[in-house]
Amino acid sequence: MKEYKINHEIINNNKYKREMEFIQHGDYSVYDHSINVANACYIISKKLKLNVEMESLIKGALLHDYFLYDWHDKNPKHKFHAIDHARKAKDNAIRDFGLTKKEENMILSHMFPLGTVIPKYKESIILCLADKYCALSEVLNSNYYYRKAKEWVQS
Repeated sequence: MKEYKINHEIINNNKYKREMEFIQHGDYSVYDHSINVANACYIISKKLKLNVEMESLIKGALLHDYFLYDWHDKNPKHKFHAIDHARKAKDNAIRDFGLTKKEENMILSHMFPLGTVIPKYKESIILCLADKYCALSEVLNSNYYYRKAKEWVQS
């Protein structure tokens, strides 16, 4: 992926690095997932020759899951994580990095059709698709889920 200034500002930020502490899918951290999604967004936009604001696309992708908590724990506040985490990610991203209206929409709508926010920009749609592709790939390629399936079959 072409280097963008925003990449370094975000991925070298100590608060952002906390994403490494939290598992997203299987044995992939939120940090790994976010990097995968940013790369997928870049590839999709280039392969389809889409005219996008690349820095916003990459920034929104890197920050789309910037919620900074372990959603697997039994905390009742995380009960509706799939629907609620986008708003928490947006609020954290505004606090730590600032966002444009487009980047806010990207983050808030990345779980579409879950939630109430509809993607309004090309970048939002690309992020929504890339996130789902990466989530599925990570689940299918995860040693964690392979071990669970093997245990289930053998029981």
